[in-house]
Amino acid sequence: MKLLEGKVALITGAARGIGKAIALKFASEGANVAFTDLSIDENGLATQKEIEAFGVKAKGYASNAANFEDAHQVVAEILKDFGRIDILVNNAGITRDGLMMRMSEQQWDMVINVNLKSAFNFIHALTPVMMKQRNGSIINMASVVGVSGNAGQSNYSASKAGMIGLAKSVAKELGSRGIRANAIAPGFIITDMTAVLSDEVKTEWAKQIPLRRGGTPEDVANTALFLASDLSSYVTGQVIHVCGGMNT
Repeated sequence: MKLLEGKVALITGAARGIGKAIALKFASEGANVAFTDLSIDENGLATQKEIEAFGVKAKGYASNAANFEDAHQVVAEILKDFGRIDILVNNAGITRDGLMMRMSEQQWDMVINVNLKSAFNFIHALTPVMMKQRNGSIINMASVVGVSGNAGQSNYSASKAGMIGLAKSVAKELGSRGIRANAIAPGFIITDMTAVLSDEVKTEWAKQIPLRRGGTPEDVANTALFLASDLSSYVTGQVIHVCGGMNT
């Protein structure tokens, strides 16, 4: 039997990148997948078809994850279409990097709202659902910089540190109802977001990583699969670093 057979997963910001890799991994293990993105364009529709190719149900929903009402509305739509939601992956995220002295209020607010408030929105919408089911796995996508900090990324680092604190708090609040909450802290992962970096920058990054390479979206997806499945039934309130030893 597949690890997620019959489960329904909701993944935010999953039309591409790490979110897409998680969606495909979950589908390969039998999960039906609902995913959101700001708009479901050609990439989103292509992702939906790739997920469906595993013989599961899939649907993409256009939704602004940072908007409280939007999040609650899309959760209601997904429940109507899928009947239940067993797994929530809070993956929606952006960067607006800049040194503190030059960072605008808009840069700060955008990153906090998209990266952190979106997770609150979806957890808030799904808490009564998972409490009624007395089961659920919540996975927050954090980052190694949420633990260590990073110059030029105070907004991003703060948002990802918040994702860790949020997961730990939810784990304590909802554990008695059979709901688990954990965070994944990826390091340097090769995605479209990092593809714009020069080879020189990538080489310097690799020198700081004990495994001497960047990670792949699949590396993160494998960890998400563990946390979503019953393999981690006694794991909650934890932060798993997927960073090649970068943060030890």
